[in-house]
Amino acid sequence: MASPTLTSPSLRVIEIYASVQGESTFVGVPCVFVRLAGCNLRCTWCDSEYTFTGGAHVALDAIVERVAGMGIPLVEITGGEPLVHKNAVPLMQALVDRGFTVLLETSGSRDIGPVPEAVRVILDVKPPDSGEVAANLWSNIPKLKAKDEVKFVIASRGDFEWSRDRVRELELHQRAGAVLFSPVWGAVEPKDLVAWILEEPLPVRFQLQVHKVVWPAAERGV
Repeated sequence: MASPTLTSPSLRVIEIYASVQGESTFVGVPCVFVRLAGCNLRCTWCDSEYTFTGGAHVALDAIVERVAGMGIPLVEITGGEPLVHKNAVPLMQALVDRGFTVLLETSGSRDIGPVPEAVRVILDVKPPDSGEVAANLWSNIPKLKAKDEVKFVIASRGDFEWSRDRVRELELHQRAGAVLFSPVWGAVEPKDLVAWILEEPLPVRFQLQVHKVVWPAAERGV
């Protein structure tokens, strides 16, 4: 994928592949993933540390053509953290202009204001056990649209209670189309998280990382 003499804007890409969506309200839907390199955070439970370094510089138009060649109308831009790249925004716009439904998976630590209106943002909010709670950019919350989604990845009962309080305090279920609670793989039993949600009850959607059920948890490109 690399080009030694790029003549157009580029991005540092780890991988581009087709799979089914493992998370979000699009779970199970065929999707092309464009995984970019680089991240400004170091979450304790990160499952994509291989994105921190490496990758190949690929021209934006080449990325769009590669995605188009897969014949799948749903595309997710993910990482790492895509918004550390200034050219992530023009990539999203180019994909929107080609008629794709575009999802952006972002850590919530970078400004989502420049993201094209048509893109569906999946915004992580980092609970304390992530080690990155201080990185939450709370000014993103008013910028959420009705089609966007907010995700909490929960590593403990304490994380759950913190996340519960943020949902209520910020009225996230009123701001976004879905609020997702996901257990950290191997740290919280899914049935326990379901029980905690039902105890309240909370206006959230429980989710698992389906790709880790279908394939080995550490497998890449799925």
